[in-house]
Amino acid sequence: MARRIDVTGAGGLRLAAWEFPGPPAEAEPGAPGVLLLHGLMGRASHWASTARWLGERHRVVALDQRGHGRSDKPPQAAHTREAYVQDAGAALEQLGLAPAVVIGHAMGALTAWQLAALRPDLVRGLVICDMRASPLGAASQREWADWFRSWPVPFATLADVRRWFGEDDPRVERPCPSRGAFYAEVMQESADGWRPVFEPEQMLRARESWVHDAHWEELAQVRCPALVVRGLDGELGRAEAQEMVRVLPLGAYAEVADAGHLVHLDQPAAWRAAVEPFLEAVRSG
Repeated sequence: MARRIDVTGAGGLRLAAWEFPGPPAEAEPGAPGVLLLHGLMGRASHWASTARWLGERHRVVALDQRGHGRSDKPPQAAHTREAYVQDAGAALEQLGLAPAVVIGHAMGALTAWQLAALRPDLVRGLVICDMRASPLGAASQREWADWFRSWPVPFATLADVRRWFGEDDPRVERPCPSRGAFYAEVMQESADGWRPVFEPEQMLRARESWVHDAHWEELAQVRCPALVVRGLDGELGRAEAQEMVRVLPLGAYAEVADAGHLVHLDQPAAWRAAVEPFLEAVRSG
């Protein structure tokens, strides 16, 4: 069972961090702490399966980022890149976790490498899971706005959530149970049915802060060891992933077969096999 620890983020925002059971007393010394950062619309609990095996050797904390999960969601809160990065740095400092390995998925990966570039004292290693460094552009943002409007909310049951996002969503090319489970995890029951725990407008504001820009410059400023992981059918293409590895001063590459954007949920065993040797190298390096 994860233990909740509240931390204070940028602008005084209350953020929920979740510490997972730690390593046994006889674990080898020197294993760095790990901070897990979910992607857009995600929450800390999406890392539960990853945290279980990480917890065999590492102190592991997952953060509900601002506007997500159990963290505060005030309408006036900043959803800038700077705010997300400052939140992650504040969590590392307040939890006494630094210098840590920061593992991020999608938006969380961007936050992780921007933090590593800005505060190298806080980040000992970096895992980037399925996040592009190239801009996505205004058309992508419009598509997402249209997609949010297409959601048939409220959903009558969680089974309806799983079915729509895993099968019926027009963005789904083939049935994807892990995608349905991802969205079921971010729903809460209300008087008229099931609705997301986040405000879609806040998600669009958060996304607006990165989709128009390239992020290669910050990537090149990362000085710690970094692993770029992509799902073979994910959103990060192989050519761009390999270019990211080339740009990273200490970059490495891994890809996971039969996985889409949700690499760690689609193929948890293969995800572990890709990440674990990297963590061992960081620990012994």
